[in-house]
Amino acid sequence: MANSKPASATTGSLRLRLLGATLVTLVMALVGAHAWLGGLFRDHVMRQFDAALVLQLDQLTARLSVDAQGQALLDPRSLSDPRLDKPYSGLYWQLDQMSVDGLTRKGVLRSRSLWDAELRLQADALQDGALHSHDSTGPQGEALRVVERSISMAEQPGVRWRLMMAADTREALQAAENFNGLLAASLVGLGLLLALAALAQVAVGLAPLRAMQRELQQVREGRKARLGGQFPSEVQPLIDDFNGVLERNAEVVARARTQAGNLAHALKTPLAVLGNAAAQGARDAPADALQAPAAGVPAQLVAEQVQVAQRHIQWHLARARAAASQGLPGQRTPLEPLLAGLLRLMGKLYAERALSLVATEVPPGCAFAGEEQDLQEMLGNLLDNACRSARSGVRVSAIREGSQLHIVVDDDGPGIAPAHRARVLQRGVRLDESTAGSGLGLAIVVELAALYGGALILDTSDTGGLSARLRLPAAA
Repeated sequence: MANSKPASATTGSLRLRLLGATLVTLVMALVGAHAWLGGLFRDHVMRQFDAALVLQLDQLTARLSVDAQGQALLDPRSLSDPRLDKPYSGLYWQLDQMSVDGLTRKGVLRSRSLWDAELRLQADALQDGALHSHDSTGPQGEALRVVERSISMAEQPGVRWRLMMAADTREALQAAENFNGLLAASLVGLGLLLALAALAQVAVGLAPLRAMQRELQQVREGRKARLGGQFPSEVQPLIDDFNGVLERNAEVVARARTQAGNLAHALKTPLAVLGNAAAQGARDAPADALQAPAAGVPAQLVAEQVQVAQRHIQWHLARARAAASQGLPGQRTPLEPLLAGLLRLMGKLYAERALSLVATEVPPGCAFAGEEQDLQEMLGNLLDNACRSARSGVRVSAIREGSQLHIVVDDDGPGIAPAHRARVLQRGVRLDESTAGSGLGLAIVVELAALYGGALILDTSDTGGLSARLRLPAAA
């Protein structure tokens, strides 16, 4: 017996597999949703932040002017945001004068909130009116978001000005962090609800399997003969197939009981004859057993009855084997080699009669969809009967028609009259009582063929003898 390792609780449980796959997918989806939604919200916050800075920069640009001496003028009192007057408030503006090459910058004006500090940005060549955004550092080391614009005035065509508006990003980033925390808590709650829903779904989905397990337990304990109850359409075919297996097993058991009873009944008569013969031999035997005058008669009778008992045993064993193997997939018995072996055997058994035993029209590749012993039993009986009746020879042919295999055994003997053909197919019937035998040969063939869904048909051969046509299922 092959060693089998018990399945672990994880790999052996369908419930844990489903829950595990669902929870892993759920966690991945929620983590991805948190990262995606958090990123979207942060981007939205920063876009709104930049839009507010641009509005402040537009206000600053609108109030910028130049005096007669070419000095920039901008009245801080005209700006609406009071944070621009509070030192280090986190909102700053600055005006730089740019050289002709656009790289040299000189601080001209700045907001009071910068106090004595300046906004320092990397060198950047700007076109007139173009907006640029930068991340920089404030006077107290805080993170700043800076938007800038380069402008020139008609009064000073050779002079360009660079306006900058900067704001501390801590509040905006803190708002994004708060949103991420709230989002994480919400997604955790949603994940718990979805996990409970998955648990309920698995419990409801696997409930039919638990019901089927209970039904199987009742069948195993003998309280029911088949599985009952209403099951979903995905499970019902399995229930129907299993009930079919149970019914087939019941039929096989019933057949086995019947065969055992038939075998016991069939053996009663030869065993009784054996007992009577032994008793008769004991009564008639003289004191000296070696001088018994009729010792050969009981011995011959005993041999005949033993042969009858053996034929009965072989018949019932063949029926039990065929009933058990009927319909099993993958069965295949090639016809050609088996037939050749049987013909060689019959040639040896009837060598003194010099019969012509030939196989004609047997296509290569023909195969019987069943057990080799059953086909050997059926063909052996047909060939034996044909050799007993034949005058000079026996001919065997085969042909495949669709899913059926037809095997024909012809002899040139006296044949059987049509009125008697149905009788010889019955168990224990022999037309010629002068020959030894049990009358079971053709009956075995008929019953074995019927178990495989086939039949045996007797007809007249073209040589005037008997033609036995055996129809059986053909293997692919």
